[in-house]
Amino acid sequence: MSVRPATIFCDIDGTLVEHMQPCSAAKPSSKMRLLPGTIDKLREWDSKGYNIILTTGRRESMREQTKNQLSEAGIIYDQLIMGISGGKRYLINDLKPGGKLATAVAFSVVRNKGISDVKI
Repeated sequence: MSVRPATIFCDIDGTLVEHMQPCSAAKPSSKMRLLPGTIDKLREWDSKGYNIILTTGRRESMREQTKNQLSEAGIIYDQLIMGISGGKRYLINDLKPGGKLATAVAFSVVRNKGISDVKI
């Protein structure tokens, strides 16, 4: 068992908040609609000292608006990575010495269902 805190990479739209089409998300007045369990799960992870990195396909030019929307929604995080592809995403990491402890895990959740059932 690792004593180092986990790092969680978590998508925003369709995972933490209701999925918005790019044109809707770009409107200055648009607000994020939280999915069930989002705040509770983020607080749980934060209380365990996990590093929460949010990822999104939103363009870099939407960074300030996205940060404002996240803040208004009460979503806590450590880092925000913008502009990643909407295609498959792969997490690649090495095994700990001895090859017995996998250091990469992935979860795919149903769009707009939320993360309340994710166990880390």
